[in-house]
Amino acid sequence: MDALAFLKEQHSPLRLAVIDSDGFPIVCSLWYIVDGEQILCASHASAKIIRVLKNNPHCAFDVSVNNSPYRGVRGKAIATLAKDSNGLVLTKLIDRYVGDSQPSLKKWLLSRSADEYVIKLETKTLSGWDYGDRMQGS
Repeated sequence: MDALAFLKEQHSPLRLAVIDSDGFPIVCSLWYIVDGEQILCASHASAKIIRVLKNNPHCAFDVSVNNSPYRGVRGKAIATLAKDSNGLVLTKLIDRYVGDSQPSLKKWLLSRSADEYVIKLETKTLSGWDYGDRMQGS
């Protein structure tokens, strides 16, 4: 399986796993886009995921389908944060996941873009998995 091709075609949110200050993992679902070799997400400055990543940028992620035959991509990454005050990445994410189907949600999200962060995932490991062959006839 071509992991990057899967990520580009898949529209399931990315599940980002990080280590909280108490040493326990937490998982956050985020919209994402693939930009070259990087995976980009966005979140508001007040979000817990931003606070946690500021303290520890090491993370893991998973993007997978929820229906049979199961397949997906997972990896480890180092996250870097950058302000997205102009909402450039946020706009791409909204276009990808919402489009024009929910104009009030789009307007509300963009109204908060001054406090938005881009989460850039620099992948350290990336692997795809596909149980399609095992599940033939399912």
